[in-house]
Amino acid sequence: MIQTVLFDFDGTLFDTGEGILRSVQYALEGFGIHETDTARLRKFVGPPLLDSFSELYAMQPAQARAATERYRERYQPIGVYECEIYPGIPELLLRLQQAGFRMAIVSNKADPAVQLIRTLYFDGIIDVAVGESSACAKKPAPDMVLAALQRLGSTADDAIYLGDSEVDLQTARNSGLPCATVGWGFRTEAELRAAGAQTVYHSPEALGKALLNGSIQ
Repeated sequence: MIQTVLFDFDGTLFDTGEGILRSVQYALEGFGIHETDTARLRKFVGPPLLDSFSELYAMQPAQARAATERYRERYQPIGVYECEIYPGIPELLLRLQQAGFRMAIVSNKADPAVQLIRTLYFDGIIDVAVGESSACAKKPAPDMVLAALQRLGSTADDAIYLGDSEVDLQTARNSGLPCATVGWGFRTEAELRAAGAQTVYHSPEALGKALLNGSIQ
């Protein structure tokens, strides 16, 4: 039975679109690119930034690294606060905590930002947060998931990963965990299904009910 829940952050716990999109625009402006296509910008939510700058704007490795650093120049002091918790998430987390679930955040954000987020918004509720660092490769590599399980004292046998993107689905597969996807994030249900999602939950209430009664898929 599931007793450990690992949460993606962007698009799963928080609507972080504004801060991410504005920070991507800031990074691109450093290269003379004035991007206003919101659909294109939203593709940055989930995958590693280096990959997105490379694939979406054909940047060479050095350029993609410079763009990522410029993104962080704005995101870490400003963008991290341009976010809003999804309705129903605080109640969901409280119910899971009261039921004895172990919980962690696993995010592709830089680890200092992930630790700040946990402290600001989830202190006393979620005890573990893992972000990208020299010790943990970014999703979809399994490193951060495995680190979170170790810190929680859990194993893959009683854990599930929750996310809103194809990257989350691949991360779960690479880690040997089941993955439940949420439909209130940055991908449509059609996109999630195409990426292999078996079940898409459309409200924190429905997700909580499935977790608490053991029917989560």
